[in-house]
Amino acid sequence: MTSQPHPQPKIIVLDDDPTGSQTVHSCLLLMQWDVETLKIGLQDTSPIFFVLTNTRALTPEKAAAVTQVVCHNLKLAIAAAGIQDFLVVSRSDSTLRGHYPIETDVIAAELGPFDAHFLTPAFFEGGRTTRDSIHYLKVNGVDVPVHETEFAKDSVFGYSTAYLPDYVEEKTKGRIPANQVERFVLTDIRQGVRDRLLHLHDNQCGVVDAETQDDMNRFAQDVLAAASAGKRFLFRSAASLLTALANLPPQAIAPADMAAYVRDGKPGAVIVGSHVKKTTEQLQNLLAEPGIVGVEVDVARLLTPTGDPRTELLAAITAQVATIHADGKTPAVYTSRQELTFPDVQTRLDFGEAVSGLLMDILRHLPADIGFLISKGGITSNDTLSTGLALRTARLLGQVIPGVSMVRTPDTHPQFPNLPVVLFPGNVGDATGLATVYQRLSQ
Repeated sequence: MTSQPHPQPKIIVLDDDPTGSQTVHSCLLLMQWDVETLKIGLQDTSPIFFVLTNTRALTPEKAAAVTQVVCHNLKLAIAAAGIQDFLVVSRSDSTLRGHYPIETDVIAAELGPFDAHFLTPAFFEGGRTTRDSIHYLKVNGVDVPVHETEFAKDSVFGYSTAYLPDYVEEKTKGRIPANQVERFVLTDIRQGVRDRLLHLHDNQCGVVDAETQDDMNRFAQDVLAAASAGKRFLFRSAASLLTALANLPPQAIAPADMAAYVRDGKPGAVIVGSHVKKTTEQLQNLLAEPGIVGVEVDVARLLTPTGDPRTELLAAITAQVATIHADGKTPAVYTSRQELTFPDVQTRLDFGEAVSGLLMDILRHLPADIGFLISKGGITSNDTLSTGLALRTARLLGQVIPGVSMVRTPDTHPQFPNLPVVLFPGNVGDATGLATVYQRLSQ
């Protein structure tokens, strides 16, 4: 569909949880994907916008169905908006968890043909780098191949290798053999790969090294040059590529000063759904902060066969939160930390939906005059925006700490107008990250 050369194609990001915007700012997040809402994103002045599909929380079948509908509507919206040049990014987790190749296959079928699709999982703010086609996660200062981390053991999205060509072969069940994957290693990226990009065709799979943002910026420059020459590319990517493609100036208010967005200097509320080890560590540090009062949600009670445990939990927690707020403190509502086991993946996903549904009910019962809201966890953050706050769109203000974004609700929101909402991924930040965000908003 690309015709005229254009200096800046529109960057369309299908985000499988709402934290992929964690390195950009001043753009729109779309929680809905009807044609009219998509046109709002396409016609916005920012070069980039995000469609929050939340597919990582869905079964493979549902993820494919949602992606198909989004892409079908995008095709109509792109035509209606007269957009000529665009790049499509399937934004996913920098630790390789997600529905690959399901989502890129559906995108290619609906919006293709593409000349190539690239895996670019590096995310520097989170300590994820790729070297010699091996993807690493920094753990306590040491680069560890991601297949040796807790993320590779994920019961839904597990994998056995950090060598990306082998990862592609594993995830595509041999449809794309490792030896047919184009490798763009650091020496290639640093010398420039524009000519190689111009020769790719038939949705060739490529994997891209990057150790620094400069590497990703160099790759993005070559991508944009090839795109302006008529090449059509698709990406399966973490957030750092988006920084490079969007090429935005600094955000309007510096991270350390984002308390300026807090409503009337009031105390806020924190909702923690993520269960990864890093979140639990960060939660412990947050609970030690003056002005924070913990409220544990014993999610195992939802499995109680008698009575109405959900209603009872909601009533008890809502009362606790109201008392804490009236006392001028910030409630930190968090799900119980013990790991529950389930007979199969579907049961686990269903229980996760039930827990998230309860958290969103708690959110809707928060005091109307809270100053800010911090949502911890990717799926929790998506549900906060799309279900708890029932937003159609939200404007991204920027980051409070690296990798942690703040959005603001519209001034027309019926319950929480102009509320700053922090989207804090489960696996981002150091041990004090959550406490730091709270401190910055409580000045």
